Amino acid sequence: MLPRIVKPIATMFAFLISLLTLGAVSPVQTPTPRYPEAVLSNDQIRVRVYLPDPERGFYRSTRFDWSGVIASLEFQGHQYYGPWFTGTDPTVRDFIYKSDTELVASPQSAITGPAEEFSRPQGFTEAKPGGTFVKVGVGVLRKKDDAAYSAYANYDIVSTGQWEVEESPGRIDFVQTLSDPLTGYGYEYRKTLRLTKGRPELAIEHSLRNTGTKPIETPQYNHNFLTLDRATTGPEFAIVTPFPIQVPKPPDPAFAAVRGNEITYAKTLTGEERVTFQLEGYGKDAKSYDIRVENRKTGAGVRITGDRPLARLPLWSIRSVISIEPFVDVTTQPGQTTNWKLVYHYYKNPVK
Repeated sequence: MLPRIVKPIATMFAFLISLLTLGAVSPVQTPTPRYPEAVLSNDQIRVRVYLPDPERGFYRSTRFDWSGVIASLEFQGHQYYGPWFTGTDPTVRDFIYKSDTELVASPQSAITGPAEEFSRPQGFTEAKPGGTFVKVGVGVLRKKDDAAYSAYANYDIVSTGQWEVEESPGRIDFVQTLSDPLTGYGYEYRKTLRLTKGRPELAIEHSLRNTGTKPIETPQYNHNFLTLDRATTGPEFAIVTPFPIQVPKPPDPAFAAVRGNEITYAKTLTGEERVTFQLEGYGKDAKSYDIRVENRKTGAGVRITGDRPLARLPLWSIRSVISIEPFVDVTTQPGQTTNWKLVYHYYKNPVK
């Protein structure tokens, strides 16, 4: 089912149409967006959000949550999100460089902005080839063969459930309702994107209600595809945590360094160079979910906080994007509801 979109400007739109009919104003040609989208704004930031749509949506693959995908966010002239790839190719597992300027991503990975994933599918191991399993935020999927589950594989979508989208000033609400009687899994998943009045701040609020007969056991994380001003990843950037960072497998010192609670880049990444590793040292409460990524040349940055303890904290970065990926556990028993919230605060420090 296509999303139900409620727009508070409908009355004003009808009024303008009546004026056009009477010849009171001249028609203005507004380009139609390529994909269904909505815009959130306050006096601080402007956010373009892609809407879930199984026919026309920007993201219609089987890895990431379809709701709340951010196309762009602008604050004080700085652009925080946007494409980190130049094209897509279904034969690519994740991404591949075809040249110094061409970075091609698989449809499963080709997404933008703070994009989220429930990384563990429900019922995949038990399903026989041709049977179904569930990916929260995506839908009911069909198992191909006896191969292990891969987030980079393209699974057939049996059902996306029912998506509803409601817009109101300063917020967008998404609701996905899904039931798969064959596996016993079912849920109502709600996500709200909300701007804080008078602040350069975006909250992402989640609610997962288990309506099935089996536990939903999965971590959830935000991939945080940061493409700040489309700057190449390098020494201008720093990642800061509230805890001393421990690294079981340190990065190549020619590329990056970990000192105390800070990660910095030793060089500008080029070609297929990447910096990726697991961060440890965080505590058992939500205080550790407080991460800043900033460009110290321009002063622009973002602070990301969450209200649940970290379960994992990987970093994945290539020349076009920096992704710090905080995981939380959102296991939910039948009849129970799990709630969690992220807050993104955008800022600009004085340039040093």
